[in-house]
Amino acid sequence: MSSAPVGRHPRPAEDRDGGAGRRRFPRLPRHPLAGPLGLLGAGLAGSAYLYTRNPHLPGQWLPFCPWRRLTGLQCPGCGGTRMAYDLLHGDLLAAWHDNAAVLLAIPFIALWYAVRLRHGLAGRYWKLRMDRRAVTALLGAAVLWTIGRNLL
Repeated sequence: MSSAPVGRHPRPAEDRDGGAGRRRFPRLPRHPLAGPLGLLGAGLAGSAYLYTRNPHLPGQWLPFCPWRRLTGLQCPGCGGTRMAYDLLHGDLLAAWHDNAAVLLAIPFIALWYAVRLRHGLAGRYWKLRMDRRAVTALLGAAVLWTIGRNLL
């Protein structure tokens, strides 16, 4: 006979951790400044790489838009790489032509980054929280931009 209490059956080891042999590791502590500094480093590295490539020319090793490859239509972010290249080279008019919506969003993205950096320097975590109306407005603007740029 078994010595296990009635009604209780010990689970096999592979079921204790929630899956077949999957281990759960504790989350490592991270300083609140790690995210903003990591984003800054990745942005600088990406900018340095993009500065030497011209996305207006064919044959460059740069990211592509899967939505455009599948449908032939431009998504809200299409032209963002060309826009960033033009901004890095000081051509604001060409950047506007490539993707005006993303260009107009840059001040808001910079403000978000500055707030996150300020909180990180103070040792606090900060996360952007948007209510349902803000998310709806943002998605609505993206849909309108997509429709407008594909019709014109």
